[in-house]
Amino acid sequence: MIPTERQRLVVLRERAALLASEPALRGMAQELAADRRAGARALALRCLRRADTLAREERRLAGLLALRERLQRAGARRVAGVDEVGVGPLAGPVVAAAVILPAHPQLPGLDDSKRVPRLRREHLAAAIRRQAVAVGIGAASTREIDQLNIYHAALLAMRRAVEQLAERPDHLLVDARRIPGVSMPQTPLVGGDGRDASIAAASIVAKVTRDALMTDLDASYPGYGFARHKGYGTQAHLEALQTLGPTPHHRRSFAPVRRAGTLVAKLRC
Repeated sequence: MIPTERQRLVVLRERAALLASEPALRGMAQELAADRRAGARALALRCLRRADTLAREERRLAGLLALRERLQRAGARRVAGVDEVGVGPLAGPVVAAAVILPAHPQLPGLDDSKRVPRLRREHLAAAIRRQAVAVGIGAASTREIDQLNIYHAALLAMRRAVEQLAERPDHLLVDARRIPGVSMPQTPLVGGDGRDASIAAASIVAKVTRDALMTDLDASYPGYGFARHKGYGTQAHLEALQTLGPTPHHRRSFAPVRRAGTLVAKLRC
């Protein structure tokens, strides 16, 4: 049976939906250029718009890889990005990740974890783990945060993440800090999770890892809302602290936790 024009357009739309590269989409638009049907012209325009979007994303990702490529041309064959998450919360560990990306990562949408929606972040974290040459995770516990202070605990978590890499890096790109106790050269980048792909990948992996830890903690300590706020000082969290008191996973060196602990202790006397 000869397909109708409507059926042919449906087939063309399905083909266009499967295209994932800029050249293929532009080729599809060119194929449709001679078709006078309004539906075909609209589809050609969508293909061109999608191709333009992919081209912009490709240029953005190339910019995120530019520093790594310069380091590699200078002899640093394996470059790791390092970042941490969880400095600001009132509860839970600070978690860091170190990531060595492959030569040509396929990670559309890669960006600073704070700018990536949750579902997309989880998808990217899985893709990073599949593609990466190596991924290392490090953490500093609540007790270590209270003993060392949060700044030094975050550095400890970052060093542990680097030490967990299965492949030794030749150079580290670190978000805004210099990690003590590591022997390889390192470059601190202010705002690095938005400027370098390896640091952005580390930011994503660290964030998804810590969020999962806090969700698990929520099951052990119901009533605090850890699965929702991940330990940050939301109004609901502060109210729970004042009612229930701190858990063993709260940071006693942080003023809101210290005040809540004192208040609950007085009320129970």
